[in-house]
Amino acid sequence: MSARPLDCEEVIERLFEYLDRELDERQIADIEHHLARCRDCFTRAQFETRLRARVSAAGTVTAPPRLHQRIRQLLDRFNDGEANTHH
Repeated sequence: MSARPLDCEEVIERLFEYLDRELDERQIADIEHHLARCRDCFTRAQFETRLRARVSAAGTVTAPPRLHQRIRQLLDRFNDGEANTHH
C-alpha cells in the first residue's frame, strides 16, 4: 500500500482500470483500502460493476425475428436509395 492514501478523485480516475484489473497489486490494494472506508466511492464502484454486468447480459439477448425483418427492410430501402443516386 502507498504511504499516502488515495483521495476520491484519484480513485474515480482509476476506477475503470481497477474494474478491468489493469492495475498492479499495490494499486489494487490502495483502491480497495479507499473503497472500504469511502461509501461514495464504494457505491460508485458497485454501480459501475452492476452496469457492466447488465450491459454484458444484454449482449446475449437475441433480438426477436420481427426486429430482424424490420432492420433488413430498412437496410434494403437504404441500399436501394443509394443505388438510385449513383446512376
